[in-house]
Amino acid sequence: MTRTAQRQDTTSVPTTLAIDVGGTGLKAAVLDANGDLSSEKVRVETPRPAYPDVLIAAVADLVRPLLPVDRVSVGFPGMVRAGRVYSAPNLVRSRPPEDELDPGAVAAWSGFALTEALETELGAPVKVANDADMQGAAAIRGSGLEMVVTLGTGFGTALFYEGKLIPHLEFAHHPFRHGESYDEQLGDETRRRIGAKKWNRRVALAVATLDALVFFDHLYLGGGNARHVTVDLGPKVTTVDNLAGILGGFRLWDCAPS
Repeated sequence: MTRTAQRQDTTSVPTTLAIDVGGTGLKAAVLDANGDLSSEKVRVETPRPAYPDVLIAAVADLVRPLLPVDRVSVGFPGMVRAGRVYSAPNLVRSRPPEDELDPGAVAAWSGFALTEALETELGAPVKVANDADMQGAAAIRGSGLEMVVTLGTGFGTALFYEGKLIPHLEFAHHPFRHGESYDEQLGDETRRRIGAKKWNRRVALAVATLDALVFFDHLYLGGGNARHVTVDLGPKVTTVDNLAGILGGFRLWDCAPS
Protein backbone atom coordinates (compact mmCIF):
# COMPACT_ATOMS: atom_id res chain seq x y z
CA MET A 1 0.00 0.00 0.00
CA THR A 2 1.34 3.42 -0.92
CA ARG A 3 1.97 6.23 1.52
CA THR A 4 -0.93 8.27 0.05
CA ALA A 5 -3.33 5.34 0.26
CA GLN A 6 -2.36 4.77 3.89
CA ARG A 7 -3.14 8.40 4.69
CA GLN A 8 -6.58 8.12 3.09
CA ASP A 9 -7.39 4.96 5.07
CA THR A 10 -6.33 6.28 8.46
CA THR A 11 -7.83 9.75 8.53
CA SER A 12 -11.49 10.68 8.90
CA VAL A 13 -10.93 14.44 8.87
CA PRO A 14 -9.27 15.31 5.55
CA THR A 15 -7.23 18.44 5.08
CA THR A 16 -7.20 19.88 1.57
CA LEU A 17 -4.38 21.82 0.00
CA ALA A 18 -5.99 24.09 -2.60
CA ILE A 19 -3.77 25.45 -5.37
CA ASP A 20 -4.96 28.08 -7.84
CA VAL A 21 -2.72 28.23 -10.91
CA GLY A 22 -3.26 31.58 -12.58
CA GLY A 23 -1.69 33.14 -15.62
CA THR A 24 -0.21 35.81 -13.35
CA GLY A 25 0.16 34.15 -9.94
CA LEU A 26 0.26 30.81 -8.14
CA LYS A 27 -1.82 30.84 -4.93
CA ALA A 28 -2.33 28.16 -2.29
CA ALA A 29 -3.79 27.56 1.16
CA VAL A 30 -4.87 24.68 3.38
CA LEU A 31 -8.58 24.09 4.03
CA ASP A 32 -9.86 22.29 7.13
CA ALA A 33 -12.56 19.62 7.40
CA ASN A 34 -15.26 22.31 7.04
CA GLY A 35 -13.68 23.81 3.94
CA ASP A 36 -12.46 26.91 5.78
CA LEU A 37 -8.98 28.39 5.55
CA SER A 38 -6.66 26.89 8.14
CA SER A 39 -3.45 28.51 6.87
CA GLU A 40 -2.33 31.81 5.43
CA LYS A 41 -2.73 32.11 1.67
CA VAL A 42 0.67 32.03 -0.04
CA ARG A 43 1.44 33.44 -3.47
CA VAL A 44 4.25 33.75 -6.02
CA GLU A 45 4.37 34.88 -9.61
CA THR A 46 3.62 32.26 -12.24
CA PRO A 47 6.75 31.49 -14.31
CA ARG A 48 6.28 32.31 -17.98
CA PRO A 49 6.52 30.51 -20.26
CA ALA A 50 5.75 27.74 -17.79
CA TYR A 51 6.95 24.34 -18.98
CA PRO A 52 5.45 21.49 -16.91
CA ASP A 53 8.63 20.80 -14.94
CA VAL A 54 9.12 24.51 -14.23
CA LEU A 55 5.54 24.96 -13.04
CA ILE A 56 5.61 21.83 -10.86
CA ALA A 57 8.87 22.95 -9.24
CA ALA A 58 7.37 26.40 -8.54
CA VAL A 59 4.25 24.83 -7.02
CA ALA A 60 6.31 22.47 -4.87
CA ASP A 61 8.45 25.33 -3.55
CA LEU A 62 5.34 27.40 -2.80
CA VAL A 63 3.43 24.73 -0.87
CA ARG A 64 6.29 22.98 0.93
CA PRO A 65 5.60 24.89 4.20
CA LEU A 66 1.94 23.78 4.01
CA LEU A 67 2.61 20.02 3.77
CA PRO A 68 1.69 17.34 4.72
CA VAL A 69 -2.00 17.26 3.79
CA ASP A 70 -4.52 14.52 3.03
CA ARG A 71 -5.43 15.62 -0.49
CA VAL A 72 -4.69 18.33 -3.04
CA SER A 73 -7.01 20.26 -5.36
CA VAL A 74 -5.60 22.20 -8.30
CA GLY A 75 -7.36 24.77 -10.45
CA PHE A 76 -5.52 24.89 -13.77
CA PRO A 77 -5.91 27.55 -16.52
CA GLY A 78 -6.61 25.30 -19.48
CA MET A 79 -8.33 22.20 -20.77
CA VAL A 80 -7.94 19.30 -18.33
CA ARG A 81 -9.59 15.91 -18.67
CA ALA A 82 -8.98 12.81 -16.55
CA GLY A 83 -5.89 14.41 -15.06
CA ARG A 84 -4.27 15.26 -18.39
CA VAL A 85 -3.72 18.72 -19.81
CA TYR A 86 -4.73 19.37 -23.42
CA SER A 87 -4.12 23.11 -23.57
CA ALA A 88 -2.61 25.79 -21.35
CA PRO A 89 -2.97 29.02 -23.36
CA ASN A 90 -2.02 31.42 -20.55
CA LEU A 91 1.11 29.50 -19.56
CA VAL A 92 2.81 29.05 -22.93
CA ARG A 93 3.61 32.69 -23.64
CA SER A 94 6.29 34.99 -22.31
CA ARG A 95 5.19 37.91 -20.19
CA PRO A 96 3.96 41.12 -21.87
CA PRO A 97 4.99 43.23 -23.65
CA GLU A 98 6.68 40.51 -25.77
CA ASP A 99 3.99 37.87 -25.10
CA GLU A 100 5.56 35.47 -27.57
CA LEU A 101 4.22 31.96 -28.01
CA ASP A 102 6.70 29.24 -27.04
CA PRO A 103 6.10 26.20 -29.33
CA GLY A 104 8.11 23.98 -26.98
CA ALA A 105 5.82 24.80 -24.08
CA VAL A 106 2.73 24.13 -26.22
CA ALA A 107 4.07 20.69 -27.13
CA ALA A 108 5.15 19.93 -23.55
CA TRP A 109 1.66 20.52 -22.13
CA SER A 110 -0.20 18.60 -24.84
CA GLY A 111 -1.38 15.42 -23.12
CA PHE A 112 0.76 16.00 -20.03
CA ALA A 113 -0.32 13.82 -17.05
CA LEU A 114 -0.46 16.62 -14.49
CA THR A 115 -2.34 14.72 -11.77
CA GLU A 116 0.19 11.89 -11.77
CA ALA A 117 3.16 14.28 -11.74
CA LEU A 118 1.77 16.30 -8.82
CA GLU A 119 0.91 13.19 -6.80
CA THR A 120 4.50 12.05 -7.16
CA GLU A 121 5.82 15.48 -6.19
CA LEU A 122 3.48 16.24 -3.29
CA GLY A 123 2.88 12.78 -1.84
CA ALA A 124 -0.92 13.04 -1.65
CA PRO A 125 -3.93 12.28 -3.86
CA VAL A 126 -4.53 15.09 -6.36
CA LYS A 127 -7.60 16.24 -8.27
CA VAL A 128 -6.95 18.69 -11.12
CA ALA A 129 -9.71 20.70 -12.79
CA ASN A 130 -10.00 23.82 -14.87
CA ASP A 131 -9.61 26.89 -12.63
CA ALA A 132 -13.17 28.06 -13.38
CA ASP A 133 -14.44 24.59 -12.41
CA MET A 134 -12.71 24.87 -9.04
CA GLN A 135 -13.95 28.41 -8.43
CA GLY A 136 -17.46 27.33 -9.32
CA ALA A 137 -17.36 24.48 -6.82
CA ALA A 138 -17.29 27.11 -4.06
CA ALA A 139 -19.92 29.37 -5.62
CA ILE A 140 -22.76 27.13 -6.81
CA ARG A 141 -25.96 26.46 -4.88
CA GLY A 142 -26.45 22.99 -6.34
CA SER A 143 -29.75 23.64 -8.11
CA GLY A 144 -30.46 23.63 -11.84
CA LEU A 145 -27.96 24.57 -14.52
CA GLU A 146 -25.36 26.91 -13.05
CA MET A 147 -22.61 28.59 -15.02
CA VAL A 148 -19.40 30.21 -13.87
CA VAL A 149 -17.43 32.84 -15.78
CA THR A 150 -14.00 33.94 -14.62
CA LEU A 151 -12.39 37.15 -15.80
CA GLY A 152 -8.65 37.29 -15.24
CA THR A 153 -5.60 36.93 -17.45
CA GLY A 154 -8.02 35.20 -19.79
CA PHE A 155 -11.67 34.16 -19.87
CA GLY A 156 -12.86 30.94 -18.21
CA THR A 157 -16.14 29.08 -17.88
CA ALA A 158 -17.61 26.12 -16.01
CA LEU A 159 -20.99 24.41 -16.00
CA PHE A 160 -22.70 22.51 -13.16
CA TYR A 161 -26.01 20.67 -13.24
CA GLU A 162 -27.75 19.85 -9.95
CA GLY A 163 -24.47 20.38 -8.11
CA LYS A 164 -22.36 18.13 -10.34
CA LEU A 165 -19.60 19.37 -12.64
CA ILE A 166 -20.27 18.92 -16.35
CA PRO A 167 -17.25 17.89 -18.48
CA HIS A 168 -15.33 21.04 -19.27
CA LEU A 169 -16.11 22.91 -22.50
CA GLU A 170 -13.48 25.41 -23.62
CA PHE A 171 -15.80 28.31 -24.45
CA ALA A 172 -12.82 30.63 -24.04
CA HIS A 173 -11.44 29.52 -27.42
CA HIS A 174 -14.77 29.72 -29.26
CA PRO A 175 -15.27 32.62 -31.71
CA PHE A 176 -17.10 35.45 -29.95
CA ARG A 177 -17.06 38.58 -32.12
CA HIS A 178 -15.15 39.92 -35.13
CA GLY A 179 -13.37 36.59 -35.60
CA GLU A 180 -11.82 36.68 -32.12
CA SER A 181 -12.41 34.37 -29.17
CA TYR A 182 -13.81 35.21 -25.74
CA ASP A 183 -10.24 34.97 -24.44
CA GLU A 184 -8.94 37.50 -26.97
CA GLN A 185 -11.86 39.92 -26.56
CA LEU A 186 -12.15 39.84 -22.76
CA GLY A 187 -8.70 39.01 -21.37
CA ASP A 188 -6.81 41.37 -19.10
CA GLU A 189 -4.48 42.73 -21.78
CA THR A 190 -7.50 43.69 -23.91
CA ARG A 191 -9.27 45.29 -20.93
CA ARG A 192 -6.28 47.53 -20.33
CA ARG A 193 -6.01 48.41 -24.00
CA ILE A 194 -9.66 49.23 -24.82
CA GLY A 195 -10.71 50.77 -21.50
CA ALA A 196 -13.38 49.98 -18.94
CA LYS A 197 -16.47 51.22 -20.80
CA LYS A 198 -15.93 49.20 -23.97
CA TRP A 199 -14.75 46.14 -22.04
CA ASN A 200 -17.88 46.22 -19.85
CA ARG A 201 -20.08 46.28 -22.96
CA ARG A 202 -18.27 43.18 -24.18
CA VAL A 203 -18.79 41.45 -20.83
CA ALA A 204 -22.52 42.14 -21.03
CA LEU A 205 -22.65 40.79 -24.60
CA ALA A 206 -20.71 37.68 -23.58
CA VAL A 207 -23.09 36.93 -20.70
CA ALA A 208 -26.13 37.41 -22.96
CA THR A 209 -24.59 35.20 -25.65
CA LEU A 210 -23.80 32.41 -23.18
CA ASP A 211 -27.33 32.62 -21.74
CA ALA A 212 -28.77 32.20 -25.23
CA LEU A 213 -26.51 29.20 -25.76
CA VAL A 214 -26.93 27.23 -22.51
CA PHE A 215 -30.01 28.81 -20.83
CA PHE A 216 -28.34 28.89 -17.42
CA ASP A 217 -30.48 29.23 -14.32
CA HIS A 218 -27.79 31.31 -12.65
CA LEU A 219 -24.33 32.62 -13.51
CA TYR A 220 -21.52 33.36 -11.06
CA LEU A 221 -18.95 35.93 -12.13
CA GLY A 222 -15.50 35.57 -10.58
CA GLY A 223 -11.80 36.05 -11.22
CA GLY A 224 -9.53 38.98 -10.47
CA ASN A 225 -11.19 41.27 -13.02
CA ALA A 226 -14.76 40.71 -11.84
CA ARG A 227 -14.23 43.74 -9.63
CA HIS A 228 -13.97 45.89 -12.78
CA VAL A 229 -17.46 44.93 -13.98
CA THR A 230 -19.77 47.92 -13.50
CA VAL A 231 -22.50 47.12 -16.03
CA ASP A 232 -25.80 45.67 -14.79
CA LEU A 233 -25.89 42.00 -15.85
CA GLY A 234 -29.37 41.28 -14.53
CA PRO A 235 -30.85 39.23 -11.69
CA LYS A 236 -29.46 35.89 -12.86
CA VAL A 237 -25.83 36.99 -12.33
CA THR A 238 -23.96 37.10 -9.01
CA THR A 239 -20.39 38.29 -8.48
CA VAL A 240 -18.31 36.02 -6.23
CA ASP A 241 -15.17 36.73 -4.24
CA ASN A 242 -11.91 35.76 -5.90
CA LEU A 243 -11.09 33.64 -2.85
CA ALA A 244 -13.53 31.10 -4.30
CA GLY A 245 -10.65 29.97 -6.51
CA ILE A 246 -9.08 28.54 -3.34
CA LEU A 247 -12.18 27.60 -1.33
CA GLY A 248 -13.55 25.54 -4.20
CA GLY A 249 -10.76 23.04 -3.62
CA PHE A 250 -12.74 21.49 -0.77
CA ARG A 251 -16.04 20.90 -2.61
CA LEU A 252 -14.31 19.88 -5.83
CA TRP A 253 -13.85 16.37 -4.40
CA ASP A 254 -17.63 15.97 -4.10
CA CYS A 255 -18.88 17.59 -7.30
CA ALA A 256 -16.21 16.56 -9.85
CA PRO A 257 -15.85 13.08 -11.38
CA SER A 258 -13.35 10.84 -9.60
